[in-house]
Amino acid sequence: MYSYTRAESRERSKLFRKGFRQALADCVDPAIRQQIERIDRSAAERGAQELAALHRVQADARQDLATAKAVERTAPRAEKAAAREARKQAEQRVRLAERAAHKAEQS
Repeated sequence: MYSYTRAESRERSKLFRKGFRQALADCVDPAIRQQIERIDRSAAERGAQELAALHRVQADARQDLATAKAVERTAPRAEKAAAREARKQAEQRVRLAERAAHKAEQS
């Protein structure tokens, strides 16, 4: 997964266009390729960190859901409705976290 900042994205596209024009003239400067690779490496590192953070959020959401289910099962009758609502909110957080992690893994 790559996570480019706006500045990196601009710089990378500028370098790509410059390299493309040089490739048409058959005289590509290796410094351009090195700069693009440097930008790609930093974006890949940032993407890996973000993906790891998403997985941590997903694991925390699953743990919160398990806790909410246990609380719902053991809640007295008067508190069942509130416990059920808390479980539903925890399930929603799990779905959002899973969706975000899946989307990040696919890009």
